[in-house]
Amino acid sequence: MDAIRLDLDGLAARVSDGAKIALPPDYSYCAMALVRAIIARNVRDLHLVGVPALGFQADQLIGAGCVGTVETAAVTLGEFGLAPRFSASIKAAGIRMLDATCPAIHAGLQASEKGVPFMPLRGVIGSDVEKRRDDWVIGQNPFAENDPILMVKAIQPDFAVFHAPLADRFGNVWVGVRRELMLMAHAAKSSLVTVEKIVDGNLLDDPVRAAGTIPGLYVGAIAEAEQGAWPLGIPGGYDADQDELARYVDMARTEDGFAAYMAGTKAVAAE
Repeated sequence: MDAIRLDLDGLAARVSDGAKIALPPDYSYCAMALVRAIIARNVRDLHLVGVPALGFQADQLIGAGCVGTVETAAVTLGEFGLAPRFSASIKAAGIRMLDATCPAIHAGLQASEKGVPFMPLRGVIGSDVEKRRDDWVIGQNPFAENDPILMVKAIQPDFAVFHAPLADRFGNVWVGVRRELMLMAHAAKSSLVTVEKIVDGNLLDDPVRAAGTIPGLYVGAIAEAEQGAWPLGIPGGYDADQDELARYVDMARTEDGFAAYMAGTKAVAAE
């Protein structure tokens, strides 16, 4: 069966107020064009899950007022420093923050992937992060005495949202070595994916690409979007636009600057 193919606006229209969305870190495959389309729809109260960290995507969604909750191990713009709209929102108590760690995020998604209510984890017990998460539970290892273990509640996003280099007409999406995208797609109820190119063949029939391909049964809909990760890059495809990223960080230090940047980006996208 052929995949559901939409344009960017059609893909963004599937995201409703209050949706829980899993997003990859900036060094992975980020659907920046789709994020801008979601912002344009004025969606509200999103719950963002960083897998395991968040960056430019989250900062723009937060700055646009689309986000109610952030659950992640970190929010960072890497060499560009702090995420300005996230930082401002945290200081103003404008969003709910659920601090986590990289292993905890992965454990919660793995629980959902496996269809179980929680995943056991070590290394967090006694930390400030654990103390602030009332949805995590410390129990006893049933196979040993005096061995406490942390149980991380399953994380099931409504959507995994990401970009990829390639998909086929059946909705199979090639992500190569980006295993966090595999996990996101398996754990989420559905995936909304933009791709650089859609081909006619079946990627799962290709012995070279099959291992790095997410089967279409995990993908709700796809949209072709050339340069869809811009101004971020595609590892092995095209580089990030460093000048544009620096311009965003500079302008987004203030609300007015952020609004001006987003208005300008929207105008460029419409041309």
